[in-house]
Amino acid sequence: KVELSVVGEDAGGCAVAARTRLPPGIYVDPYELASLQQHNLTKVVLIPDVIDVEAPEYLATDLLVLLYTEPDPRCSRCFRAALPVHGRYHRPAEESEEALVVLKSPEVLVCCCDNRLSAECWKPAEVEVSCSGKNIGPCQWYSITHKPAYEELILHVPVGLRQHTSLVCVVTLLATVLCSSLILAAVCKYGDFS
Repeated sequence: KVELSVVGEDAGGCAVAARTRLPPGIYVDPYELASLQQHNLTKVVLIPDVIDVEAPEYLATDLLVLLYTEPDPRCSRCFRAALPVHGRYHRPAEESEEALVVLKSPEVLVCCCDNRLSAECWKPAEVEVSCSGKNIGPCQWYSITHKPAYEELILHVPVGLRQHTSLVCVVTLLATVLCSSLILAAVCKYGDFS
């Protein structure tokens, strides 16, 4: 949620977006995102736009997210947006049963159509996307200083313990052998080999 206090009483005609860098420990599911965008529930630009959802945290890269906000009907200067993120698999840990993923506070960007922004107060942001989230062409975004509710969020992602590795391997192997045997027995008993 963003509340603009420097634009005036009404922020109509302004577009607000949040730009943040997601660390390798979390990701945005592009299939879920496509469904949300199809139903007009969110507008997002991802860089890079190809995401390996199955990559573990130690093989993944950062993801730059530009999240467009929508005007809040209860407040003329307020904007809201939501983006579902998911935790990636992490390496097993030695002691702790959780890994910490730090998500920094996003940069707030504003683009106003009627040029009511005083350029000396806000610095131009290097963003090459349209103000509306549609492919109309790039416009001038400005980065504004803001007071975030939290400087950073810390996500606790559950991880396995290294001392359980041999137990997990043995149980997985036994389950694989048992299930394969049951499938093979069913094929031999009920299969038609003519």
